Amino acid sequence: MADNLTSRQRARQTRGVRAGGGCRFILACLLGALPGAARAQYPLWAFGPFHKPGAVNPILAPDPGATFRSPANDTIVRWEEHATFNPAAVVKDGKVYVLYRAEDASGDPHIGHHTSRLGLAESADGLRFTRRGAPVLYPDRDAQAPYEWPGGVEDPRVVQSEDGTYVLTYTQWNRRIPRLAVATSHDLIHWTKRGPAFAAASGGKYRDLESKSGAIVARVEGDRVIATRVNGKYWMYFNVPEMLIATSDDLAEWTPLEDDTGRPLRVLAPRPGYFDSWLVEPGPPAILTERGIVVLYNAGNSGTSGDARLPARVYTGGQALYDRRNPLKLIARLDEPFIKPGESYERTGQYPEGTTFVEGLVPFHGRWYLYYGTADSRVGVAVWDANR
Repeated sequence: MADNLTSRQRARQTRGVRAGGGCRFILACLLGALPGAARAQYPLWAFGPFHKPGAVNPILAPDPGATFRSPANDTIVRWEEHATFNPAAVVKDGKVYVLYRAEDASGDPHIGHHTSRLGLAESADGLRFTRRGAPVLYPDRDAQAPYEWPGGVEDPRVVQSEDGTYVLTYTQWNRRIPRLAVATSHDLIHWTKRGPAFAAASGGKYRDLESKSGAIVARVEGDRVIATRVNGKYWMYFNVPEMLIATSDDLAEWTPLEDDTGRPLRVLAPRPGYFDSWLVEPGPPAILTERGIVVLYNAGNSGTSGDARLPARVYTGGQALYDRRNPLKLIARLDEPFIKPGESYERTGQYPEGTTFVEGLVPFHGRWYLYYGTADSRVGVAVWDANR
């Protein structure tokens, strides 16, 4: 596709690192680069390069044999028959646990028209996983049923609180309004649903806001990713097609920040001519580092105003850096995706345009393990050895 590049895009290929954190050489910044070979080409704040281990990917695929009695309608369902994708990840007791979105084959054959539940899988090496036979979070006959049935529960992210409680952000989908919600657990199996994240904010102003993708700002201690206050508050990046931001005192009830006009405050937006020209959407928990808050985000490419080297509506991954003392202040942003669909399992399934939809990121045994959804159908893993 090189012949289709605009003059602006050709210029980006030849210039060095720009103010704002772009990569020095485009090809070296793509995930396909050899492990270790491209680290010098990344700005020091960025994560990567990540390598996709071919022998194990995809790490999770649909299982037509798994059954579960759905309490929402008292029927036996093949709860992960259709798709398994979009995972959160956490390290517990020396193992990696992945919470993944699983879809049954109910409804019509359109994306978002099946019922989703969250499954749990564990791994001693971060690469090979064993699944539980039943989902751990699902629509039930409870107070959240009006928000979660019949579409289900989707797209988790997870952190720990200071006391070790697991805090999950996820999307409630009743096939009318997607709502960002919170659940908590002490063992990753039994969850307490805390309801829509913004239900109490501003007198109910945001109760019906279309919202999703909550990435809470967290620090790393060993293999733990712990929600961390900045200036006395917890912070969370969220939503699509623009990234918004919210604060909380307790990790359960959140309040979106507003601009001078009373609208939710935008902290990241799509860029015409780039890989993130169609939409931006937070990925895993945002990591507080010495250089700032690193936000890995999912990016959609526009078919009319995007990067001509990429397919229209393809999902890739970007990175942005925010001030560690001011989560509103954008400092830098990669000009090229750090991960993109290239393998067959990333371009075949429900979403043939291709996705590398990042949601889970954990430090484990001295490396970083990134877990992502592929084509809305399977789960993949990519690994970065930060010591190389």
